[in-house]
Amino acid sequence: MADQQVDLSLLSPQQLSEVKSQLEQELEHLTQSFQKLRQAQAKFQECIVSVEKTTKAENKGKAILVPLTSSLYVPGTIEDVENVIVDVGTGYYVEKSPKDAKVFYETKVSTLQKNLGDLETIVNGKAGNLRVVDEVLRQKVLAAQQGKTAA
Repeated sequence: MADQQVDLSLLSPQQLSEVKSQLEQELEHLTQSFQKLRQAQAKFQECIVSVEKTTKAENKGKAILVPLTSSLYVPGTIEDVENVIVDVGTGYYVEKSPKDAKVFYETKVSTLQKNLGDLETIVNGKAGNLRVVDEVLRQKVLAAQQGKTAA
C-alpha cells in the first residue's frame, strides 16, 4: 500500500482524530517490531559468546547445563569442541565448526542491524507525521473554540 499525501488543513477535526489514531497504532506496532528485532539481535550475539566460550580446548570433558526449555536444564558434558549444532531456522539444525557458527551468527546480527536501521527511519517518519497531525488537530480545535467564544 503506497503512502498517500493528504492536505491536513482540508480534514475535519474528527477526520484528523482518526488519522492520528491510525498513526498511533502503526507507530505502536512498528515500535514493538523494533523491540523484537533488538531482542533477536541480542540472542544471536549471546550465541556468538557461547560458541566462543564453550569451544575452547580446555573445556572438553567439562560439565555443562543443557537447556531443554527456558527454565529446564539437564546436566551434560562437553565432548566435542570442534563442532557445534546450529539452529538455522524452521526446525533445521546444521553441524558447523565454531568459526563457521560464529560467521553465521555475525551475519544474522549484521542483517538485523541493517533492518533495525531501516525500521528506525520508518518509525521516525511516522512519529514526525503524528506530531504534524497532532499540531494541525490542536490548531483546528483551538480555532473552533475561539469561533464559538466569538459568536
